Amino acid sequence: MKVMISAQGENLKAPTSPIFGRCPIYLLVDTETMLFEAMPNPAMNQGGGAGIQAAQFVVNQGAQAVLSGNLGPNAFDVLEAAGIPVYLVPEGTVGQAVEAFKAGHIQRMSGANVAAHTGMGGGAGMGMGRGMGMGNAGGPQPSLPAQPAPETATESELAQLRNTLEDLRRQLAETMEKIERLEGK
Repeated sequence: MKVMISAQGENLKAPTSPIFGRCPIYLLVDTETMLFEAMPNPAMNQGGGAGIQAAQFVVNQGAQAVLSGNLGPNAFDVLEAAGIPVYLVPEGTVGQAVEAFKAGHIQRMSGANVAAHTGMGGGAGMGMGRGMGMGNAGGPQPSLPAQPAPETATESELAQLRNTLEDLRRQLAETMEKIERLEGK
């Protein structure tokens, strides 16, 4: 099974991220082989709608489940509509989270566990610890680990803009192909 994990780094030893829409990296991990692919989150610095864009990105990557921390209602709705279950990621590394998932020790979320727009602004009160519909049995919520600073803000923003441009080009090519096919050209 291929699971997408919100992460703080690009390998299985990286800490998991307690946030979904604005986490820096997603790791797509094959739970049988433990082979993985690290992908920068194209929605990390979005002004608004990061959860929706991040969820659509995850859907497009072919994830069959998501392991994450805080997840807002818009992102949850996108993933639920795509039939992708979401599980509350424990504190620890990505590898530990995958092993806990495989062993059935991770709680499946039945709904969003933070309010919409919670991750905006990055303030201290990011809604951590709310238990809206996730059935956490009173366990501790993951704390927000310090994120490493990007090499430079400009390089990070440029990489994200390039990813967005690549996605838009692909969507434009697909749309043009469909139009031509429908017009009989």
